[in-house]
Amino acid sequence: MNFIKDISPDPASDKELADAFRESGDSRYLSRLYSRYMDLVFGVCLKYFKEAERSKDAVMDIYSELNTKLRQHEVEYFKGWLHVLTRNHCLMQLRSPRNIKTTEFQPAFMQSGQNEHLMNEALEKEEHFRQMEACMETLPQEQKQTIALFYLENKCYNEIAALTGFEWNKVRSYIQNGKRNLKICMENGSKNTLSGTHE
Repeated sequence: MNFIKDISPDPASDKELADAFRESGDSRYLSRLYSRYMDLVFGVCLKYFKEAERSKDAVMDIYSELNTKLRQHEVEYFKGWLHVLTRNHCLMQLRSPRNIKTTEFQPAFMQSGQNEHLMNEALEKEEHFRQMEACMETLPQEQKQTIALFYLENKCYNEIAALTGFEWNKVRSYIQNGKRNLKICMENGSKNTLSGTHE
């Protein structure tokens, strides 16, 4: 991508670059940060769009979106946050009137229940992630931090202990308790959603 100029190893952390961009507005910080995850963004887009060219366009669109959103939000775990942002961008594109219109002109055999099934599945996943994000905010800070590092950043217990300063046993306890609390919260959310549909 033409906005990536520096391909040498970058010692700054994701959070340092995100904070520097938010505070200064200098797009060079954003370019350095985004260059680390362009392959990830492209892969997520390709999974949803099934088209390489459309996915490449989305990579550029998401960069533009970041230019606005990262100025407004302080992000603790950029990789996980970017993954959610990318997924939501793709789902919004798939649900846009332009995309829905194109399916109207497909032959009847291609408009079987498969398209509807895939869209319903995508919507269910989106709702699941929204519930999970909301439930994450209800966790105590230690559980929220360790859960995010373990699942969103793919860190092992030893790495989390080193990053946070928590004892290894504490890390394990926070993650186990956090998982349990997340499960309870999401189950309660699902029950509330179901009860709301019957009212």
